[in-house]
Amino acid sequence: MTRRVLALLSCLIVAAAGLLTGGATLGRAPSTAAPRCVDVHVLFARGTVEEAPPLGVTGIAFGNAVRNRLPGKSVRIEAVDYAASGNFTDRLAFARTFVDGVKTAQRRVKSIAAACPDTRIVIGGYSQGGALAGYAISSAYRVPDRYQQYRTYVPEPLPAAVAPHIAAVVEFAPPSARFLREAGAPPVQPQAVYRNRTVEYCIQGDTICNGAPLGGPNALHLLYSVNGMADQAADYVARHL
Repeated sequence: MTRRVLALLSCLIVAAAGLLTGGATLGRAPSTAAPRCVDVHVLFARGTVEEAPPLGVTGIAFGNAVRNRLPGKSVRIEAVDYAASGNFTDRLAFARTFVDGVKTAQRRVKSIAAACPDTRIVIGGYSQGGALAGYAISSAYRVPDRYQQYRTYVPEPLPAAVAPHIAAVVEFAPPSARFLREAGAPPVQPQAVYRNRTVEYCIQGDTICNGAPLGGPNALHLLYSVNGMADQAADYVARHL
């Protein structure tokens, strides 16, 4: 798959997602905005160097689908503020940006839960962002021996008091266990309390999430915003609120 073809597919999907937005406002809230509690707060992490930041096209499609499933409820869709870096040649630099993203997501979850105790939180992500969502709810992080000097930088598990506020965790095309292992990353180990409210979506044949050897994405990896899985995920969220 050439970069030119991937770029073309990305542009097509961006255009399709643009049609889906229907004028909705999605993304980060201004840092000066006054705190505002909503019924449902979706925190979504985009994929690696994904088009249409800050949410990415999958996040836009998913956010709109959630809104459509919840008429009469106030819904906020917020992007996790992280680099979504594609700097895989420098693993340490990449790991730092990724871990910063996990910590950012966890801080936002704790902040929302504290400020808006009646708000139902949904954590989501696509590709690298799907892994981020998984690590955000992990119970432990097994750091490879060669990186033990960085152990103090590893995120802490979310506190138990936060769990009742999290309604669902949705992961689109998260890197498979084999992919993570071959990349030298620790396995995702969700806390037990989240296992029955977490769902993964993987297109059959998507080599990032289907257990294929470590490698780059194929065209199937780009289709989550238009293949119906965003709607399936929104249905899942609606059932868990």
